[in-house]
Amino acid sequence: MKAVDDTLSFRRSCREGVCGSDAMNINGKNGLACITNLNDVKEPVEIRPLAGPAGDPRPDRRHEPVLQAVPLDQAVSRQRFAAAREGAAAVAEDREELDGLYECILCACCSTACPSFWWNPDKFVGPAGLLAAYRFIADTRDEAIGARLDDLEDPYRLFRCHTIMNCVDVCPKGLNPTKAISKIKEIMVKRAV
Repeated sequence: MKAVDDTLSFRRSCREGVCGSDAMNINGKNGLACITNLNDVKEPVEIRPLAGPAGDPRPDRRHEPVLQAVPLDQAVSRQRFAAAREGAAAVAEDREELDGLYECILCACCSTACPSFWWNPDKFVGPAGLLAAYRFIADTRDEAIGARLDDLEDPYRLFRCHTIMNCVDVCPKGLNPTKAISKIKEIMVKRAV
């Protein structure tokens, strides 16, 4: 006989643009309830809310989450766009760099599986927030790279990632925030030299 807890509920927002709203911890691993195959889950099934700080653990949006492009008639922008538009191969290569960076569904599975986020939720941006930040840093059309990197220039905001890779393990979309974080760190180190 299966026990049913009538106090348990979960939200879902299929076709509403909030795909990750049914994220929860199922038998000790974060994931989406809607795609978890119960045949693969050992009984008894234990369901818990995502771990982490009180409140909504969605990605940190203190960084500017929109493309910052200046008009083409400005010199800085013209130089970058000219390099990106030299040929179809260059444009395709620029576009390929963005694959795996914009598909995040904001489920918070990664951030709530991250010990650095548990320990410093008010300071560490978290895997989802840093993945989103790198999405704009890597975009050749963006002109706010310096400001974005300045925003991350803090011992806690970026460098608290210890590449444990829990974020990669639990991402229901198969994204790799650790790789994006490593690329930001590499850019920051080159920038400092």
